[in-house]
Amino acid sequence: MLVRKLRLQRGWSQSQLAEMAGVTTRTIQRIEQGNKPSLETSKALAAVFEVEFSLFQPEEPVMHSEIEVTEDETAALRYAKRMKEFYEALLTYIVLAAVFLVVFRAEPLVYLIFAGLGLGLIVQGLIAFEKVSFLSPNWERKLAEKHLGRKL
Repeated sequence: MLVRKLRLQRGWSQSQLAEMAGVTTRTIQRIEQGNKPSLETSKALAAVFEVEFSLFQPEEPVMHSEIEVTEDETAALRYAKRMKEFYEALLTYIVLAAVFLVVFRAEPLVYLIFAGLGLGLIVQGLIAFEKVSFLSPNWERKLAEKHLGRKL
């Protein structure tokens, strides 16, 4: 979450950060999903963000109150990510529906396909707007605790 927070504070996309750090976009995606960056990647990120190198090494925690990611910030970043994914899916649906319905307007199968996709988009919207907590992080935590037989 730290890399995501710093990246969003600066208004950079994942690909922009990857280019500046000299890594692939996939590397940035993996780090933002919680994977530990390599030593070289940590150095590159520290240089790009102009922060201490040790900030990206979990074994060497550094307390920086202005850079720490709080629990509410983590929740807000997850919410923003869900909303972004929803709006990307909505835009894709609108463009594809417009193209396919114009090209194949007489085909009933096209209407059925887009009706099904529309239902999926509605479910994604309900999740994104937190009207339904289907497979939420809390559900995931409870499942892990059940498997462990204890609290995390």
